[in-house]
Amino acid sequence: MEMEKGTDKQSYDFHIAGLPYRLRSSHDQATVQQLVAYVDSRVKEALAATKSGSFQSAAVLAALNIAEELILLKRRAHRELDLLEEKALRLAQDLEDSKVNKQNSRI
Repeated sequence: MEMEKGTDKQSYDFHIAGLPYRLRSSHDQATVQQLVAYVDSRVKEALAATKSGSFQSAAVLAALNIAEELILLKRRAHRELDLLEEKALRLAQDLEDSKVNKQNSRI
């Protein structure tokens, strides 16, 4: 992957399933390489799975698979955040209750 220095964005040349692309990104080279490797592997998997062997069909299938992963991960993250928020609220309430109980026991 070649890199061209710019202002705050850099240009990266890379290949997805053997086809050349150029991307301008503010991400560091390691992040871009990780993204490219992931997409490349997903497109290659999709190419192997498509009967037509069409790159366009494989690209759409790969995009749908990646979108599915993203949506499922977002749902999971939201559920986890909701659980953490509920736990934090319970802990805050328990703390408040313990303060009230301490004050009442001093009276």
